[in-house]
Amino acid sequence: MGLLENKARARLFYKYLSQVYDTINPFIWNEAMRDEALSWLAIQQGDRVLDVGSGTGFATEGLLQQTDEVYCLDQSIHQMEKAFAKFGKHGDVKFHRGDAERLPFADNTFDHLWSSGSIEYWPNPVDALEEFRRVTKPGGRVLVVGPDYPNSVLMQKLADAIMLFYDESEADRMFTEAGYTEFEHHIQQASQGSPKAITTVATVPEE
Repeated sequence: MGLLENKARARLFYKYLSQVYDTINPFIWNEAMRDEALSWLAIQQGDRVLDVGSGTGFATEGLLQQTDEVYCLDQSIHQMEKAFAKFGKHGDVKFHRGDAERLPFADNTFDHLWSSGSIEYWPNPVDALEEFRRVTKPGGRVLVVGPDYPNSVLMQKLADAIMLFYDESEADRMFTEAGYTEFEHHIQQASQGSPKAITTVATVPEE
């Protein structure tokens, strides 16, 4: 388990990263990548969507272009404060502070669920993916963006020491164990040489 696959350490990390997150994020995960992923989620106006690990609200901005019913959840108050400045603490976006592995929502609450740049910090990703399936309506889609496993042995060792990086095979295992039977993976990249993202779009099975 990597250094940042620990909730307390991840919160401390984001206390400082939140100060520069919106400046460095476009070099790794930019608007073009976000908008491409949004097209795979196929949100309709009026759909209720949960953004897990919403952070400073970069994905939230894209989600709001698709529907007015956006809920955000994050464990870092420092990241959330940046989002409050963008959307208002008590505006149209409904904010919740919480844990991806124990979502504070009833079964079948959301039409779709989005989570980008969060899975790498979860100690138990299968537990979180099960929670995503629980709170999303059958037939709805769950989209998860995480860091693709690097090719070089040196970078693999560095990645493993920090947080969760995974390839398509590992994504298959996690989503299958979490109860999904229909999903597909996409590899995205901001520019040549920049870190790659693995984006999985899964359909919640009918009950």
